Amino acid sequence: MSDENEIRDELNHSETEEQNNLQTVKVKKSRIKKVKTKEKKKKKKKGIHLGIGTLMLIFFCSFLIVVATFLQLNITHMIVPIKFWTGKPTTINDFVYSIKYIPQIPIIMFIVGLLGRRLGFISILLYIIAGLFFVPVFALGGGWRYIFEYSFGYIFAYLPAAILVGTILKKDYSYKNVAKAVFIGVLTIHAIGLLYMTGLAYLKHAGWGFVCAWTEAQSGIKILYDFVFSYLAVLVAKYARIILWFYL
Repeated sequence: MSDENEIRDELNHSETEEQNNLQTVKVKKSRIKKVKTKEKKKKKKKGIHLGIGTLMLIFFCSFLIVVATFLQLNITHMIVPIKFWTGKPTTINDFVYSIKYIPQIPIIMFIVGLLGRRLGFISILLYIIAGLFFVPVFALGGGWRYIFEYSFGYIFAYLPAAILVGTILKKDYSYKNVAKAVFIGVLTIHAIGLLYMTGLAYLKHAGWGFVCAWTEAQSGIKILYDFVFSYLAVLVAKYARIILWFYL
């Protein structure tokens, strides 16, 4: 009898161990499911949620780039000419500097500052796709052959610039951080634009004089205006972002 009792005790003990193991497995599975559901919720939150208001804002910003493409600002201000320092005779006209400025780059910075990295990238991408395949929204027209234009490098550079600027502005919109984002964004656009232009000029066997003239026209003193106006544009976007996101 004692042997039978011992066997029964062992069987009961093994059964209780199996039940305990099953319970622990169930508990672990439930915990894993909870963790997975939490991860899924986090992923859903991180995704891009495009409401009607947001879509309208994206399309509006794409249209804003088109407007900026064909908008010329006549800027006139006083300067100190080089003649003044070299001792050459100067006139009043030498101290006046006038330039026709196209505010496309500041508008790009404004869009990224307003929409953020991902939505700003989408808005700019829509503008580029529209110009290459649907509507002639670029300065010299449109169509897929526009990629062989010297200025297309600047347009293409808007995309990596949007990613860089949006990533920097994601931290905060302090004056120092805005200046950093604008500096990197504007330099990225001009660097890629000049590299693209130089590569095309090499393939088309254009002379070095053409490259220098193009560089002076597109990335000469205009880059200074791009820095100043882009900085102001992002600051405006900072407060416009607060107002729009409050209503959307």
